[in-house]
Amino acid sequence: MRFLLGYLKKYRFIMAFGMAVKLSAALAELMLPYVLEHLVDDVAPRQDVGLVLLWGAVMLMLVVYVRQANVKANRTAVKVAKNSIYEIRRDLFWKSVNLSGGQLDEFGLPSLNSRMTSDSYNVQSFIQSSQTMGIRAPILLLGGIFITLTMDVGLASILCIMAPILITAVVCVSMKGIPLYDRVQKSVDNIVRIMRENITGIRVVKALSKEDYERRRFGEANDEMAARDIRAGIVMALPGPIMTFMLNIGLTIVVVVGAYRVNGGVTQPGVILAFLTYFNMILMGVMGLNRIFMLMSKANASADRIAAVVNTEDELIPLPPEKGAVTDREEYIVFDHVTFSYGRKGQEEGDPPSESDVADRFDGLERQKCLEDIDFAIKRGGSLGIIGATGCGKTTIINLLMRFYDADQGGIFIDGRDVRTYDKDELHRLFGVVFQNDVIFADSLKENISFGRDVSEEEMENAAGDAMAREFIEAYEDAYDHRAVVRGANLSGGQRQRVLIARALAAAPRILVLDDSSSALDYRTDAALRKAIRNHHADTTTIIIAQRVSSIMGLDDIIMLDEGRIIGHGTHEELLESCEVYREIYRTQMSA
Repeated sequence: MRFLLGYLKKYRFIMAFGMAVKLSAALAELMLPYVLEHLVDDVAPRQDVGLVLLWGAVMLMLVVYVRQANVKANRTAVKVAKNSIYEIRRDLFWKSVNLSGGQLDEFGLPSLNSRMTSDSYNVQSFIQSSQTMGIRAPILLLGGIFITLTMDVGLASILCIMAPILITAVVCVSMKGIPLYDRVQKSVDNIVRIMRENITGIRVVKALSKEDYERRRFGEANDEMAARDIRAGIVMALPGPIMTFMLNIGLTIVVVVGAYRVNGGVTQPGVILAFLTYFNMILMGVMGLNRIFMLMSKANASADRIAAVVNTEDELIPLPPEKGAVTDREEYIVFDHVTFSYGRKGQEEGDPPSESDVADRFDGLERQKCLEDIDFAIKRGGSLGIIGATGCGKTTIINLLMRFYDADQGGIFIDGRDVRTYDKDELHRLFGVVFQNDVIFADSLKENISFGRDVSEEEMENAAGDAMAREFIEAYEDAYDHRAVVRGANLSGGQRQRVLIARALAAAPRILVLDDSSSALDYRTDAALRKAIRNHHADTTTIIIAQRVSSIMGLDDIIMLDEGRIIGHGTHEELLESCEVYREIYRTQMSA
């Protein structure tokens, strides 16, 4: 809970005010049965109508005050909960988008989604309820016991015996609930992952008639989450029926004993009425505490999960220039014998991964070598093509160049500087990038191309022209204001790729990276695109990752990757002479 206290500290005064108001309302509520007892036992026997009306007015004033004070306190609690969870979500989002590639792999995108949604909701519910129910419940419980002791010690002793037992049961059960709710949230992560995969790949699922298979897979994950949720719910719900049963027994004993005491003239009838009311208040107080502890168990597990992300230290902090590696090579981009492996070094001892953890985390897995001894250089304004089989490490080279990960060995340099010495924003402003499976946002084509950058209308239109996108965009009635739907589903594959390339070109980047970004383009459009880049972006250093030889054969340099190693390096003509794998790919594609 220390994590939450850091966010709530700035609201301590408004929280204190709200809780003070709630406290006064609870105390006023406690006075109602006491006034009723006085009215029945002391005022009514006098048969003074005026006095009866006076004390009735007192009760009415207490009722009105309780209502208004509760409304004020509840609004204050909602305000604090809303503002604090806004800041928590803001920081969680900011940290999530700034995680390194390795940290994103470790947490997993589905887990980050559920932390932002269900976990933050659990925390918000607890912050709000702790300021209202967390004040009212213990006051009703303890205040009810105290007042009944002043009224009749004999009857109150029944409550004094039961209350500590009930409170101990609530606390013990709540401590059991924290790890149970942590497992529930991990199951939620797994469901989010499966949902995300199915929504993204819905066309593949339908095309292969795998709806039943995916339904079973989701059903298994859903059953797992339901079982964990039911188990946690059962454990946390155990005190409720027990408390109700014991308090009702106590209430029965009070009624029976009270009847004998009234009949014997030891106790007044109004005291029994007050005791019955106070018993109900005490019952509500105990149930409220049970509810608070349940919310606290959920919130504690959720807050720990959120804190694990927010408190994660930045892995890719820029190094001071004097601590960066140095190179004597003069080319603009240099990979100097780079080796890289994905994955973490191992699971922490004593913390075995759950089923959902295995799906989304690298913990406990051996490090998987992806690149080995990668060595190449590109001149300023030059071009490099990267080709190779799926999974050979092509995209990983770009991830290292943009410092989404740090290399295990070797050095990576841009303009003579180790990439680790660049500030993140300074480094990324050098690039215009189209990644594999890149995203079209549900916004206008204009906003998708400019993407919040300071891009003029002329620059945007020129970028669309170079990307071969201007013709189809201007064919729309609303042109650049035409709105794309989620993931650009109302655009063809080729249109999406051309909008993405226009986005990469719009800010006149120094380094242009196209990662398999022309796979949906016909050969004629692909050739026109490459010609436009050569003519209008001659000073831009270009890296093109492609599956088609035709997309890279005109570039200055080409590297052929196989299982993370460079097996061919040179121009198109040189590779045809020296690299058997490249030659075979060329023959296969050209003959096709």
